[in-house]
Amino acid sequence: MKNIILYTDGACSGNPGKGGWGAILFYGDHKKELSGGEQATTNNRMELTAVIKGLEALKEPCIVDVYSDSAYVVNAFLLGWVENWQNNGWKTTKGKVLNIDLWQKLLNLIGKHHISWHKVKGHSDNEYNNRCDALARSEIDKII
Repeated sequence: MKNIILYTDGACSGNPGKGGWGAILFYGDHKKELSGGEQATTNNRMELTAVIKGLEALKEPCIVDVYSDSAYVVNAFLLGWVENWQNNGWKTTKGKVLNIDLWQKLLNLIGKHHISWHKVKGHSDNEYNNRCDALARSEIDKII
């Protein structure tokens, strides 16, 4: 299996508002940048979309280290939130889990790979997280 590093970030201008996402895939000496945006979305949806789009770009099962500044995304796996949500019919103590469509899409994708989740500090000195943020923000700027 190939070892892949995936950095991701999502951003929103207003929450909800115009949103963008960015992802960078690394495989050996190869690097691929991906980005996109949506007219009306939330920051959390963009964070999830960044990971989804990065994983969708993989053509075969891989060992993937995912780096994100989103506690929402990373902690959902590291702290077992997703498993609890599934066991509780996608409900929390406050009601229905938000973004179920994206969580389910992400779960389907990660089932194909061996994923390790890593939380990075956002808007700090992490070159690749900062680049993902710039990609996401540039997509917001493209939306009229």
